[in-house]
Amino acid sequence: MDLAELQVFLTVAKEGSFSRAAERLYRTQPAISLAIRKLEDSLGQPLFVRGARPVRLTDAGTLLRDYAERLINLRDEVKKGLSELEGLNRGELSLGVNESSIHALLPALAKFRELHPGVQLRVHRMFSRDIPESPFRRRVIELFARHRAALNMPIEMPTIESIKRFVQMGMGVAIVPRMCVHWEIDRGWMKEVKIRQLNIPRHVYLISRRGARLPFASAELMRILRGE
Repeated sequence: MDLAELQVFLTVAKEGSFSRAAERLYRTQPAISLAIRKLEDSLGQPLFVRGARPVRLTDAGTLLRDYAERLINLRDEVKKGLSELEGLNRGELSLGVNESSIHALLPALAKFRELHPGVQLRVHRMFSRDIPESPFRRRVIELFARHRAALNMPIEMPTIESIKRFVQMGMGVAIVPRMCVHWEIDRGWMKEVKIRQLNIPRHVYLISRRGARLPFASAELMRILRGE
């Protein structure tokens, strides 16, 4: 028993005729009869009263009709859901990024949200130590040591936002990625002091498993990021 056979069965039951079901499904009447026989053989019971005009369901046929309608409706719901996923009308996109890198992704995420409001975006914070190749703190410390410059760090804050707030309170200076403070700098809330030796470019890499097919939402975000 498969869904194609069930579709034939439901059409015969609805039309009350093998010939009209054949016309409706653009198949020959012998093909319709063969599909019904195969379905009856697999179930071990007749589904239609033979010789009745119009065609009438047996008790087994009546029972099957209810279940067949549910299965066909479920199939249609699955097709609709898959179509919505492909069309980015629904779904979920989950990202794991550290606190500073999220600033580089915000424009792309805003564009994604504007284009596909039906897709749920979930951004999970990850610590730099959990993400390979994040050596910027070490490089800053090494740079100061190489130039024999004192690097006093009496306080270390847990987040970029807390660091910015502490600086705005007049409690000192901080070295953070510019993309994390450009909003405050543009509005005059903070001042930028450029250090030529600290011109450390930051890159966002797009990686995926070779040969793997990305989910539609992930592929769309990667397309937007390449455009950005």
